[in-house]
Amino acid sequence: MTTPILSAKRVRKIYRTGTQEVEALHDIDLDIMAGEMVMVMGPSGNGKTTMLNCLSGLDDIDEGEVYVDGEEIHSMPDARRTEHRAQRMGFVFQSFNLIPVFTAVENVELPLLVTGVKAKEARERARAIMERVELGDRTGHRPTELSGGEQQRVAIARALVSNPAIVWADEPTGNLDSHTADAVLSLLHEVHDAGQTLVVVTHDSGIGASGTRLVQVRDGGITFDGPPEDFVGDASVAGAGAH
Repeated sequence: MTTPILSAKRVRKIYRTGTQEVEALHDIDLDIMAGEMVMVMGPSGNGKTTMLNCLSGLDDIDEGEVYVDGEEIHSMPDARRTEHRAQRMGFVFQSFNLIPVFTAVENVELPLLVTGVKAKEARERARAIMERVELGDRTGHRPTELSGGEQQRVAIARALVSNPAIVWADEPTGNLDSHTADAVLSLLHEVHDAGQTLVVVTHDSGIGASGTRLVQVRDGGITFDGPPEDFVGDASVAGAGAH
């Protein structure tokens, strides 16, 4: 049996405000194999983004274990976890999260520079990945000089530049019009077809149905995990995807 690239066991996350506790995640068990394109779907406020943040190590957890590449990330010291995340994970966010004073190519090469790659090699690799996402002629532009779709392509290039084990995408089409969203989704599928493992958080049932596997999160737990064609959605989920 092939070892999962990510394995989460009994993950629990609690948010505390004063004397109140809210259980945001409970008993999350999830294995992700290399080469999968896992769509995480569910209504807003039910734990999708919290799960992404906890499984990627962006947020701490209260109970459980998360293994990436065979290493338990939540038992690592903070500095080691940050380094591991920079080397083995890529992130694409709804709001792009580009640094406005940097050019596109500077944004893309940043994860490499952070992990100690020499400047010349980082620039070469950043330019190559920008060609791959069809932005080779936009390397010197700053984010404000790019369209929303172009900014998200820069963000995807940044996520891919370190050749990560897994790419996490949190509502990557959420800030885009439907035509641009379709183009970005097509790019993510091209990346997956080339062998990249992706986990995509979405509220959109159409996007959710397009992966190799669908995971539904409701009330902080996983209520479905299987082939998208086997999923029978309810109105609150199925209706959430209209642009």
